[in-house]
Amino acid sequence: MLPACEEGQRQGPNGGSPRRGRGSGSGQGSGTLNLGRDFVDRFFTWAGVQAAGGFWMPEQGSTGAAAVDHLFSFILWVSAFFFLLIVTLMIGFVVRYRRRPGRMEAGPGPAHNTPLEITWTVIPIAIVIGIFIWGFKVYLDVNTPPANSYEVLVTGQKWKWLFTYPNGHVDENLHVPVDTPIRLVMTSEDVIHGFYVPAFRLKRDVVPGRYVKVWFRAVNPGEYQIYCTQYCGTGHSDMWAKVIVHEPGGFERWLDEAGNFMKTMPPAQAGELLYRTRGCAQCHSVNGSGGTGPTWKGLFASHVPIEGGRVMVVDEDYLRTCILDPTKNVPVGFQPVMPTFKGRLKDDEITAIIEYIKTLK
Repeated sequence: MLPACEEGQRQGPNGGSPRRGRGSGSGQGSGTLNLGRDFVDRFFTWAGVQAAGGFWMPEQGSTGAAAVDHLFSFILWVSAFFFLLIVTLMIGFVVRYRRRPGRMEAGPGPAHNTPLEITWTVIPIAIVIGIFIWGFKVYLDVNTPPANSYEVLVTGQKWKWLFTYPNGHVDENLHVPVDTPIRLVMTSEDVIHGFYVPAFRLKRDVVPGRYVKVWFRAVNPGEYQIYCTQYCGTGHSDMWAKVIVHEPGGFERWLDEAGNFMKTMPPAQAGELLYRTRGCAQCHSVNGSGGTGPTWKGLFASHVPIEGGRVMVVDEDYLRTCILDPTKNVPVGFQPVMPTFKGRLKDDEITAIIEYIKTLK
């Protein structure tokens, strides 16, 4: 054993400043404080609250995820503690005071115990109030974006997420820069959808006719899954997307390239991209299968019967009219439910879509 003075000169466990001797009063208080912090850290690690993910939760991909995990774990283990306490006492009383031969009949028990009743009333109330204050603070943090947040518009529709950036580019995945506050303004075009990113502990219902806002700050580059948590029809389970978090500087390069895809891609390839990102794929198939609208396979140059007894040839003018005024020439057997894309698609984008349809023989 080292003498107390020599032990006080040894370095800390992480090679930090030397520890004070045991005889020091301030050292004893500091040791108690560190012991408490160590206990909290170990508890949350054991409870599954870890940045890399644990037993209960996936990895923490945003700055707000840790606060949600800590609150969840606190409620979980407080509930587990009281559950075990009550069940243990119940089983103990059942065994000890069970009816047995030769045992005297139980006499009248106490009808009132003020200290006990105050105890089991005040403690749960204090815990619940603490949980409310803690939860309300987390709620405010999650719903109050910083003033310099980067805004992205999110549209939910059967069965796809679409993300519109400030430069007008629309993508089927959410691209964001790392360590930057992102504000999402979300709405739905048809039914209620649920926007959910497990790694960010982020979930909001997206409602038609309303705008829902939420924000996050991604902490690590990578890809994170987006789900829809509200059953929205037959394609609900396919309504997936990804959050793609870019390295510093990578987001700006991606946005510049993606926003100019019409200039860098062949028209048919650009049309295929528009087919996926502008909602066309939700109603029109490209493999000949049926859907809400006519399939695009073999559509160009075909003869289509129109409501009213007419037959029209599907050429460039017909397709352009269908995109801009979809209720004018509705094919037989289909309902006029397609929204107009007038003002939503540029002329060169309409041309690209038509060129893509031509390739679908």
